[in-house]
Order: sequence, then structure tokens, then C-alpha cells
Amino acid sequence: MNSAHSNPDALVIGGGPAGSMVALRLAAAGREVVLVEKEQAAHHKVCGEFLSREAVHYLEQAGIAPRHLGAAVIRKLRLASGDKVAETSLPFEALSLSRHALDEALLARAAEHGCNVLRGVAVESLAAEGKGWLATLRNGQPLRASALFLATGKHDLRGWTRSVGKQNDLIGFKMHWRLPAAQAQALRESMDLFLFGGGYGGLSLIEDDAANLCLVVRRATLRNQGGWPQLLEAILAGNVHLRQLLQDAKPEWKRPLAISPIPYGYLAEPTSRAWCVGDQAAVIPSFTGDGISIALHSAALAAQMYLGAASPAEYHRTLNKQLRHAMTFATWLSRAAVAPLGRASAIFAVSLFPPAMRPVAALTRIPDHALLRHELSSTGSGLPGPRSAGKLPA
Repeated sequence: MNSAHSNPDALVIGGGPAGSMVALRLAAAGREVVLVEKEQAAHHKVCGEFLSREAVHYLEQAGIAPRHLGAAVIRKLRLASGDKVAETSLPFEALSLSRHALDEALLARAAEHGCNVLRGVAVESLAAEGKGWLATLRNGQPLRASALFLATGKHDLRGWTRSVGKQNDLIGFKMHWRLPAAQAQALRESMDLFLFGGGYGGLSLIEDDAANLCLVVRRATLRNQGGWPQLLEAILAGNVHLRQLLQDAKPEWKRPLAISPIPYGYLAEPTSRAWCVGDQAAVIPSFTGDGISIALHSAALAAQMYLGAASPAEYHRTLNKQLRHAMTFATWLSRAAVAPLGRASAIFAVSLFPPAMRPVAALTRIPDHALLRHELSSTGSGLPGPRSAGKLPA
């Protein structure tokens, strides 16, 4: 483990996409940055593992090519409920890559830019100290920094609990599967969303032709089913399309990953001195596939505004303004998706008019005008000036 700088410019807590992205951007601009990640190595996390064009945009700015990491291409969207399936093309080409591969690539890139990455190190306590911050690591080592970037994902740091979101009764599950060749081919280039009583989820291929199954379910539904095996059995019994895709498939883990609670609709208020990025700043419902995009965008925006001498409050106000409409719409749809009437209405509507799913995808994305356009400096001397006004290519 590397030793930490005594007083770095910035301390980043959390080594997921948001933490790594803000760290590498600050380090590329010549700032002294320490990133603390509690896990020794990148690992699987509950995540849909969907990279929209916005996510790919930010990764390529950082010198990461997801396709070179084996990311699967996604060009169409299917929605399945009961014995009905509706299909349409996506309004953009997307990719799908495991968090294990993505997180490792981003952490390595941050280190390459000069960030001091401390792995296997947990923060025991955190407090404001004068104009800066004092973090005490689990081994007792103090770490002081002028600025703090909180990037702990959906897990809150002790003493730094977020407020609740607008939809807080869901539990997330994730399992990787190895599909038979015929089913893998049937799933290729598609993100398959499925609705079931009390929840919804998605299935798509990632690198090496593994399939990622990720879903959310209401607590009451899981409790009534009695646990994961019974829940999965009920979902497959009620969804013909998903049952066919997973027939004779082999789970790659003994049990699924799980996370709870998930504060969908959460937006951090501009009241903290900390720069909150990723899920610490905003938690959008997973069906949008925009979680990783928001993580990367919030990190890029926070880095730019910090380097421009803005305050954390100014950053949060800017981010909230950019995301509020998409977040409100997505949370409303998420609530409807877990209700019987909403589930029936959704599949009926898209069965009659499948392209109706495309504007939904567009309305739950980061606004195109909000995306940052500059590239990371190849010399490590910093970031160029303000973004251009051009649109992101489709």
C-alpha cells in the first residue's frame, strides 16, 4: 500500500466510476490527489452495467476504450411482461461492461495520471477541520486534505448518511449467468427489460459473453416470496421471454449480490462543504441505464468547477438543475413499473407502438447541452478551457 500525502489538495473517498473519474481529472490538472478505496481489488457490484453514449463519451475523454475491454454492443431494447414482448431500436448505440472491468480500468487510469491510489484502506471517521478535512483511516492514520470528494456509491460513510429518496422501498439483486449459445445469440446487441409483480429488471450480455441479470424488487414482494430462490422462480414462471433466455443457464456465483436501501430519486442538496459525486449526488432508477453516465458526468463537472474555484454548493445547484427533470420523470416511471396497473399499461402501450420506448430513453438522459466537451491533457498539465457548444454525435 502506498503511503498517503500528508496534506493533498483533494481527498477522494471511493474508487468506483465517480471517484476514479474525479481523481484522474484533478490529478491530470496537476493537483495532488489521494483516492482511498476500501477494497483491495476491483470487484463486482450491484449494477446494470450499461454504458450509454454519455458514459462512453466521458470514458473516451479519459483514454479508456470500453470496446478494447471487451464491452458488448447494445443497439436495441426489448420490454417483456408475461407472454408479451415489444422491441425497438435504441436512439443511440450503447455498450455493456462489467463493473469489475470498468472500475479496474478507471483506477489504473487515475494512478497513471498521478493520483495516489490507496487500496484496501477504509475511512473510519471524517470531519471538517478548519477550512479543510480530516479523515481517520481504520489503521488510525490521519489524512488531511483541503477538499473532499465523497464517492462511496450507494453505501454511506459512517456519520454521513444521505437523506431519503423519492422511492425507497426497493432491494437490488445482481447475478451473472452463462447462457447456452443459442440464448446468448438471441440476447446479442439487446438490453432486455422485464416487468414482474413488485419489480423490474434487465438482462444483457457483457464481456466474454456472460449475461448480467440485475433487478429491483419491493421489500414486501421479496418478503412474501420468502427469499431470492423463490423470487427468481416466480419471476421466471411469470415471464415467458426471460424464462426462455435463462433456460439451462448456469449462474456464475453461488448467490446473487444484493443491496438495500436504494434511494431512487435522491438529489444531494447544496448544503454540504463536501463535493458529492456519483450516487452520493444523485440516484436515478436503474431502468434508465443512466447511473454510470451520471457518475462520470457528476465527477467531470465537480472537477471542472473545483478547478475553476467554484464552491461545492454551486456545483450541486448546477448538477441538480441539469438532472432534476430526468430524475423526476424516471422516478415516476419507476413507481408505475412496480404497480400492477402501471405494468399492464406499459406493455400494452409499447405493444401497440414499440417506438414509444425511444422517447422514454431520451427523456431520462443527461441533457446533451450539459455534457463537458474538453479532453484530458495528454501532457498532464491540466484541462483545456470551457466546453464547446457542439452536440454529442448520435
